[in-house]
Amino acid sequence: MFNTRRPRRNRKSAAIRAMVKENSVSVNDFIFPLFLIEGTNEKQEIESMPGIYRFSLDLLLEEIKECVELGIKGFCVFPSLGDDKKDKYATEGYNKDGLYIQALRKIKSQFPDIALMTDIAMDPYSSDGHDGIVENGEILNDETLEILGKMALVQAEAGADILGPSDMMDGRVGYIRKVLDEAGYTHVSIMSYTAKYASAFYGPFRDALDSAPKFGDKKTYQMSPANSKEALIEADLDIEEGADMIMVKPALAYLDIIKSLKDNYDVPVTAYNVSGEYAMLKAAAEKGWLDGEKVMMETLLSMKRAGADIILTYFAKEAAKLLKKQ
Repeated sequence: MFNTRRPRRNRKSAAIRAMVKENSVSVNDFIFPLFLIEGTNEKQEIESMPGIYRFSLDLLLEEIKECVELGIKGFCVFPSLGDDKKDKYATEGYNKDGLYIQALRKIKSQFPDIALMTDIAMDPYSSDGHDGIVENGEILNDETLEILGKMALVQAEAGADILGPSDMMDGRVGYIRKVLDEAGYTHVSIMSYTAKYASAFYGPFRDALDSAPKFGDKKTYQMSPANSKEALIEADLDIEEGADMIMVKPALAYLDIIKSLKDNYDVPVTAYNVSGEYAMLKAAAEKGWLDGEKVMMETLLSMKRAGADIILTYFAKEAAKLLKKQ
């Protein structure tokens, strides 16, 4: 043992370890997903996502205020609607007077400096629970684009800063970009769900929105977990069509995809730390099998190390509190 180079010398104290740290997690990295429901003074904990709630708009505004005070600047709002608001063509998704669009207006007027992200997909509003129009058991691609364009336009009008087409229909980014630009919303960003996998990690999210497909699955439009090269095809198309940011979803089981996109493209890459990833760490921590705070931060750091510029995570508020103490 006569090594002249000893890596341990760079680990010998907390101060030195901090100096040579290659990656770090900051509150500026986070977008916090929030769930909106109808009513007043309503707060419902999601059983499969401990610590995450559905809020009526009045309480959602209070939640955002708390998060802003912790330094969180990005929020993505998802609507959880009753079956009476759902139909075959997801018409509630582009209802200017509906809960979601009115909520976006209120949020942006009250918090003009936040980055407000939205979801563009049919499934929260669809009686079929799919991300596209269903005809004879088939998910129609091109016919769905018109509906997505209508959603994008009303969301932009309501003040959204970043639109998130999450449906994985072919051509959606280009169609939405054209609709926005023609209406004068050239400043509105698109964060495409570029590599969204047909994953088993979405279960708690579908509980939160009651948006599971009424039949079949989403494998004809979401990516196969077996594929990695396909993510590059999707990224090529999305960037060519006008995406400002690209996303990998889920994150933890797809760190290689995050790295691949980061290595190959010069646009910001987002990791979506999805509901199932959140739920499994929470469950293990509640059992006492893992140190919840340490595993949370290690998980988020792994996404940064893989190349994520932005992390959409249900841990955002909890992590922000922890970071504020440091």
